[in-house]
Amino acid sequence: MKSTFLAWILRMPLIKRWALMHCVKKENIAEHSHQVAVIAHMLAVIRNTFFQGQLNPEKAATLALYHECSETKLQDINHVTKYHNPELTKEFKKLEKLAEIDCVRSLPEPLQATFENLIIQSQVDPEYKDLVKAADLISAYFKAMDEIRFGNNEFDNVKERLGEMLEHYRATMPEVNYFLDTFSEHCFVSVDKLSAG
Repeated sequence: MKSTFLAWILRMPLIKRWALMHCVKKENIAEHSHQVAVIAHMLAVIRNTFFQGQLNPEKAATLALYHECSETKLQDINHVTKYHNPELTKEFKKLEKLAEIDCVRSLPEPLQATFENLIIQSQVDPEYKDLVKAADLISAYFKAMDEIRFGNNEFDNVKERLGEMLEHYRATMPEVNYFLDTFSEHCFVSVDKLSAG
Protein backbone atom coordinates (compact mmCIF):
# COMPACT_ATOMS: atom_id res chain seq x y z
CA MET A 1 0.00 0.00 0.00
CA LYS A 2 1.21 3.49 -0.85
CA SER A 3 0.38 5.85 2.02
CA THR A 4 -0.67 9.52 1.99
CA PHE A 5 -0.14 9.90 5.78
CA LEU A 6 3.20 11.68 5.68
CA ALA A 7 2.06 13.89 2.81
CA TRP A 8 -0.78 15.19 5.03
CA ILE A 9 1.60 15.74 7.97
CA LEU A 10 4.01 17.65 5.72
CA ARG A 11 1.17 20.02 4.85
CA MET A 12 0.88 21.18 8.47
CA PRO A 13 3.01 24.31 7.77
CA LEU A 14 0.37 25.35 5.22
CA ILE A 15 -2.46 25.40 7.77
CA LYS A 16 -2.74 28.89 9.20
CA ARG A 17 -3.79 29.37 12.83
CA TRP A 18 -5.86 32.33 14.00
CA ALA A 19 -7.19 32.70 10.44
CA LEU A 20 -10.06 35.01 11.43
CA MET A 21 -7.82 37.40 13.33
CA HIS A 22 -5.28 40.04 12.45
CA CYS A 23 -1.86 38.74 13.51
CA VAL A 24 1.43 40.55 13.85
CA LYS A 25 3.24 37.20 13.65
CA LYS A 26 1.77 34.48 11.45
CA GLU A 27 1.56 30.99 12.96
CA ASN A 28 0.84 27.61 11.39
CA ILE A 29 -0.14 24.31 13.00
CA ALA A 30 3.32 22.79 12.51
CA GLU A 31 4.92 25.60 14.54
CA HIS A 32 2.15 25.40 17.11
CA SER A 33 2.40 21.61 17.44
CA HIS A 34 6.16 21.83 17.94
CA GLN A 35 5.71 24.43 20.67
CA VAL A 36 3.00 22.37 22.37
CA ALA A 37 5.25 19.30 22.23
CA VAL A 38 8.11 21.18 23.94
CA ILE A 39 5.76 22.51 26.64
CA ALA A 40 4.07 19.11 27.17
CA HIS A 41 7.48 17.44 27.50
CA MET A 42 8.56 20.05 30.05
CA LEU A 43 5.30 19.73 32.01
CA ALA A 44 5.76 15.95 32.24
CA VAL A 45 9.37 16.33 33.40
CA ILE A 46 8.30 18.93 36.00
CA ARG A 47 5.51 16.65 37.28
CA ASN A 48 7.91 13.71 37.57
CA THR A 49 10.66 15.79 39.21
CA PHE A 50 8.67 17.82 41.72
CA PHE A 51 5.19 16.29 42.08
CA GLN A 52 5.66 12.50 42.21
CA GLY A 53 4.50 12.00 38.63
CA GLN A 54 5.25 8.92 36.57
CA LEU A 55 4.57 10.17 33.06
CA ASN A 56 6.68 9.43 30.01
CA PRO A 57 7.77 12.90 28.77
CA GLU A 58 8.58 11.53 25.30
CA LYS A 59 5.05 10.14 24.99
CA ALA A 60 3.63 13.51 26.04
CA ALA A 61 5.72 15.25 23.38
CA THR A 62 4.71 12.76 20.69
CA LEU A 63 1.01 13.11 21.50
CA ALA A 64 1.39 16.88 21.28
CA LEU A 65 3.06 16.64 17.87
CA TYR A 66 0.00 14.81 16.54
CA HIS A 67 -2.75 16.62 18.50
CA GLU A 68 -3.79 18.85 15.56
CA CYS A 69 -3.73 16.16 12.86
CA SER A 70 -7.42 16.64 12.06
CA GLU A 71 -6.65 20.21 11.01
CA THR A 72 -4.65 18.96 8.02
CA LYS A 73 -8.05 18.08 6.58
CA LEU A 74 -10.33 20.59 8.33
CA GLN A 75 -8.17 23.71 8.80
CA ASP A 76 -7.98 25.58 12.11
CA ILE A 77 -11.43 26.40 13.48
CA ASN A 78 -11.81 29.51 15.64
CA HIS A 79 -12.30 28.52 19.31
CA VAL A 80 -15.26 30.83 19.96
CA THR A 81 -16.98 29.64 16.78
CA LYS A 82 -16.36 26.01 17.71
CA TYR A 83 -17.63 26.26 21.29
CA HIS A 84 -20.25 29.02 20.99
CA ASN A 85 -23.14 26.66 20.33
CA PRO A 86 -23.37 23.14 21.87
CA GLU A 87 -24.89 21.67 18.71
CA LEU A 88 -22.10 23.13 16.55
CA THR A 89 -19.52 21.89 19.06
CA LYS A 90 -20.93 18.35 18.82
CA GLU A 91 -20.82 18.45 15.02
CA PHE A 92 -17.28 19.89 14.95
CA LYS A 93 -16.15 17.11 17.31
CA LYS A 94 -17.70 14.50 15.00
CA LEU A 95 -15.88 16.02 12.01
CA GLU A 96 -12.59 16.08 13.93
CA LYS A 97 -12.94 12.42 14.88
CA LEU A 98 -13.72 11.46 11.28
CA ALA A 99 -10.64 13.39 10.11
CA GLU A 100 -8.48 11.68 12.78
CA ILE A 101 -9.76 8.25 11.71
CA ASP A 102 -9.10 9.17 8.08
CA CYS A 103 -5.52 10.13 8.98
CA VAL A 104 -4.95 6.78 10.70
CA ARG A 105 -6.52 4.83 7.84
CA SER A 106 -4.12 6.51 5.42
CA LEU A 107 -1.31 4.49 7.06
CA PRO A 108 -0.36 0.93 6.10
CA GLU A 109 -2.59 -1.38 8.16
CA PRO A 110 0.20 -2.84 10.36
CA LEU A 111 1.02 0.70 11.58
CA GLN A 112 -2.53 1.83 12.30
CA ALA A 113 -2.88 0.36 15.81
CA THR A 114 0.19 2.28 17.02
CA PHE A 115 -1.04 5.60 15.63
CA GLU A 116 -4.69 5.26 16.74
CA ASN A 117 -3.72 6.02 20.34
CA LEU A 118 -1.69 9.05 19.23
CA ILE A 119 -4.06 10.65 16.74
CA ILE A 120 -7.66 9.71 17.59
CA GLN A 121 -8.22 12.02 20.55
CA SER A 122 -10.97 9.90 22.10
CA GLN A 123 -8.42 7.07 22.41
CA VAL A 124 -5.63 9.14 24.02
CA ASP A 125 -4.87 8.28 27.65
CA PRO A 126 -6.85 10.91 29.67
CA GLU A 127 -3.88 11.83 31.89
CA TYR A 128 -1.74 12.63 28.87
CA LYS A 129 -4.64 14.29 27.08
CA ASP A 130 -5.07 16.73 30.00
CA LEU A 131 -1.35 17.48 30.00
CA VAL A 132 -1.32 18.17 26.25
CA LYS A 133 -4.45 20.34 26.62
CA ALA A 134 -2.68 22.38 29.30
CA ALA A 135 0.35 22.73 27.01
CA ASP A 136 -1.94 23.73 24.14
CA LEU A 137 -3.54 26.46 26.25
CA ILE A 138 -0.17 27.73 27.44
CA SER A 139 1.05 27.94 23.85
CA ALA A 140 -2.07 29.86 22.78
CA TYR A 141 -1.81 32.13 25.83
CA PHE A 142 1.81 32.93 24.97
CA LYS A 143 0.72 33.70 21.41
CA ALA A 144 -1.93 36.13 22.70
CA MET A 145 0.60 37.78 25.03
CA ASP A 146 3.07 38.12 22.17
CA GLU A 147 0.51 39.72 19.86
CA ILE A 148 -0.53 42.19 22.59
CA ARG A 149 3.13 42.99 23.29
CA PHE A 150 3.44 44.14 19.68
CA GLY A 151 0.34 46.33 19.91
CA ASN A 152 -2.31 43.97 18.56
CA ASN A 153 -5.28 44.55 20.86
CA GLU A 154 -7.41 42.08 18.88
CA PHE A 155 -5.93 39.46 21.22
CA ASP A 156 -7.06 41.19 24.44
CA ASN A 157 -10.20 39.05 24.73
CA VAL A 158 -8.27 35.93 23.73
CA LYS A 159 -5.76 36.54 26.52
CA GLU A 160 -8.55 37.05 29.04
CA ARG A 161 -10.43 33.90 27.95
CA LEU A 162 -7.30 31.73 27.91
CA GLY A 163 -6.15 33.14 31.26
CA GLU A 164 -9.46 32.07 32.81
CA MET A 165 -9.13 28.61 31.27
CA LEU A 166 -5.56 28.30 32.55
CA GLU A 167 -6.75 28.98 36.11
CA HIS A 168 -8.40 25.53 36.08
CA TYR A 169 -5.07 23.92 35.18
CA ARG A 170 -3.18 26.03 37.74
CA ALA A 171 -5.61 24.75 40.38
CA THR A 172 -5.49 21.09 39.35
CA MET A 173 -1.98 20.61 37.92
CA PRO A 174 0.86 21.98 40.06
CA GLU A 175 3.28 21.51 37.17
CA VAL A 176 1.38 24.19 35.23
CA ASN A 177 1.87 26.65 38.10
CA TYR A 178 5.56 25.77 38.31
CA PHE A 179 6.00 26.10 34.54
CA LEU A 180 4.30 29.49 34.29
CA ASP A 181 6.03 30.89 37.37
CA THR A 182 9.44 29.69 36.20
CA PHE A 183 9.43 30.23 32.44
CA SER A 184 6.75 32.63 31.25
CA GLU A 185 8.27 35.97 32.24
CA HIS A 186 11.28 35.68 29.94
CA CYS A 187 9.16 34.67 26.95
CA PHE A 188 8.09 38.29 26.51
CA VAL A 189 11.39 40.19 26.62
CA SER A 190 13.70 41.37 23.87
CA VAL A 191 16.62 39.26 22.65
CA ASP A 192 18.98 41.82 24.21
CA LYS A 193 17.41 41.26 27.64
CA LEU A 194 17.51 37.50 27.14
CA SER A 195 21.19 37.65 26.23
CA ALA A 196 22.01 39.88 29.21
CA GLY A 197 20.44 37.73 31.77
